[in-house]
Amino acid sequence: MTEAPGDDEAPHPAPCYPRPVPSLIHLNGPPAIGKSTLAALYADRHPGTLNLDIDSLHRLVGGWRDQDHHTHEVLRPVALAMAAAHLAGGRDVVLPQYLARLDELGKFEKVARERDSEFREVILLADRDESIDRFELRPDASEWDEYNRELVAGLGGSEMLATMYDRLLELVALRPSAVVVRSTFGDVEATYAALLRALESAVVTQPPQEA
Repeated sequence: MTEAPGDDEAPHPAPCYPRPVPSLIHLNGPPAIGKSTLAALYADRHPGTLNLDIDSLHRLVGGWRDQDHHTHEVLRPVALAMAAAHLAGGRDVVLPQYLARLDELGKFEKVARERDSEFREVILLADRDESIDRFELRPDASEWDEYNRELVAGLGGSEMLATMYDRLLELVALRPSAVVVRSTFGDVEATYAALLRALESAVVTQPPQEA
């Protein structure tokens, strides 16, 4: 039994409870499905969360519009370093990024594990044809949108978008921890609510605890 301190004894310090485990939340999905919108909303409503929108970093690199410079490949390690630093500080990271390659996906999962953090996967989807239409209907609100539209057109347009969608379906079968959330066109709040429910029920991956 712990005795109460006497008058001449210093009080026991307050118990130190472990801080919540930070999470790296990966929002996957085809172009124009709402990844960036939901990530920005999540970060805004969860102060301290880093919205690691890699697309927004492109304009920080000189010559980013020239495809021969492979800016996205240059920024991937930068994004990994940013995620690692923020998780190490005990804060969440939300990553809105299409990733269909297991090796690239694994790099972000590894960063989370190395920082004793959870890795949560959410794949935003709509029907295949709707996903393609949403990209075509999305307005060019920024220089990046204009560039991305030109890039997709040069790589095959709707056929390329269909291939990207199909690769995500393949990924769902390979990643049992990933949760699929339907993105409702024109209703950001409904999709955001579905995202929160998914995060509450999602299986999280984290390093095993030492005995």
